[in-house]
Amino acid sequence: MNRPLRVLTVCMGNICRSPTAEVVLREKLAAAGLGERVVVDSAGTLGAHAGEPPDPRSQAAALRRGYDLSSLRARRLEPADAEADLVLVMDRGNLRKATHVVGAHAGLSLFLGGAEVPDPYGGGADGFERVLDLIERGADEWVERIGGLLAESAETKAVGLKAADTKAPPGGSGT
Repeated sequence: MNRPLRVLTVCMGNICRSPTAEVVLREKLAAAGLGERVVVDSAGTLGAHAGEPPDPRSQAAALRRGYDLSSLRARRLEPADAEADLVLVMDRGNLRKATHVVGAHAGLSLFLGGAEVPDPYGGGADGFERVLDLIERGADEWVERIGGLLAESAETKAVGLKAADTKAPPGGSGT
């Protein structure tokens, strides 16, 4: 893969879960030495908060753990986001909505595999802490999986290069 792997995290409004997942995943990838090879972004299936910063409660919970969300701004999921290699959605309802926007996509899945990251928006501070716990756990798993995908891609590329080295030069038999 000659370009960075593109990962998009998605929730409803792009002000709580997906921006938190964007920053946590980005920082964990960087800590694993993969930050230069992966671009992480986030979006929401609902455009009502477009241009707004993450929810102050999300920012506060994240900052307590060393994650700074303050530079992010919400945006709506667009059909062009189908170009992402992985589209990681926080819950089944938004997974259905994301599928309508980006279509059938091999890299489209729930962020936590079979489980959902609950929306903390209507609740208290403890909900934001719980979401952060889930996102950190999911990000650890995705760092491992993404590392495997990148290694697989590098191996495939190396095998292709080795095969090309054994071919006769163009226009000749090699002797």
